[in-house]
Amino acid sequence: MDRSSEAVSKITVPLILERKLHGQKITCLTAYDYPTACLVDEAGIDMILVGDSLAQAVLGYDSTIAVTVDEILHHLRAVRRATRRALLIADIPFGAYHVTTDEAVRTAIRFLKEGGAEAVKLEGGKKRAALIRRMVDAEIPVMGHIGLTPQSVHALGGYRVQGRTIDAANELRADAQAIEDAGAFALVLEGIPRELAELITRQCRIPTIGIGAGPGCDGQVLVVNDLLGLSLAPAAKFVRRYADLAGTMREAFARFRDDVTEGRYPNDQESYHWPVQMREQFEKELTRRFES
Repeated sequence: MDRSSEAVSKITVPLILERKLHGQKITCLTAYDYPTACLVDEAGIDMILVGDSLAQAVLGYDSTIAVTVDEILHHLRAVRRATRRALLIADIPFGAYHVTTDEAVRTAIRFLKEGGAEAVKLEGGKKRAALIRRMVDAEIPVMGHIGLTPQSVHALGGYRVQGRTIDAANELRADAQAIEDAGAFALVLEGIPRELAELITRQCRIPTIGIGAGPGCDGQVLVVNDLLGLSLAPAAKFVRRYADLAGTMREAFARFRDDVTEGRYPNDQESYHWPVQMREQFEKELTRRFES
């Protein structure tokens, strides 16, 4: 299969599954607004995730726990308007699938109907299997997420690498199997040793998408702010910064400040002018009033 962006007009769930069969790597980035999503989509990224990382990356919360369904839906709509090729996935936030299955399904349906998502993502292993099965039965494609699950930061005792003991590794392997058996089309592996990620990737028939899980996964996802160097906090070990937009923006803001305060902006070319005839008429009127 031709892997170029020109060869595929629209990425779909079946195509993502097919990539696993053909051993073709899958790309995924987060996006939270229209212009960023336009650029990510134009770049030929396979999947765009409107993640609950919105909480820290855009809204200034301390963790993903605070972000709400309505906040994600607001940003999801903007990203939907920009996305043509990529598969669009929305994170179901903390609290929206922890009380009742019906509430979780209603939230997922809102994301598809009102937000234009084509799939949803939720965190957790075996304990989420029944919910995933219910959503899949409702024709809602689901991506799972195990390992370091940020919504469980308090239960985990912080953002710590998971699966470092044999028992913990076996538990994550069982979680992966349960999620696959429940009907999820893909599985995010976050913050686990690369060896364990490789084992789970070989074990699963569905694609694994790594973030801090080494190169052996079927694909990789990054928070777009981290990739662009826009995150204000120190980067995690697994983040590769492809740009330093924070530095570029700081410089641009400082130059604007200096140009305005020193009278260099705007200049004559950046200003609108009256037509010559009107300017002359205005000058005559000023002269007449001054002389009178």
